[in-house]
Amino acid sequence: MSARLPISALIFMMVQAVLFGVGVVIVLATPLSDSVMRLLPWVVGVAAAFAITVSWIIAPRLRARFWFPAATCA
Repeated sequence: MSARLPISALIFMMVQAVLFGVGVVIVLATPLSDSVMRLLPWVVGVAAAFAITVSWIIAPRLRARFWFPAATCA
């Protein structure tokens, strides 16, 4: 089994928390707060979808020795 999936699962939880927090602040701090009960389930779903994508992209970088090509490192 690849190590990418377990690393992605751990990262997913943190990324989801941050994205959910940002979404909740946007909903509650703007005039959208009138329809908060309708928008919060969408915030949860969108945050989860983005968190899956972001964590899958970040996971290999955590195992990489260098994030950038060697030519750009001084």
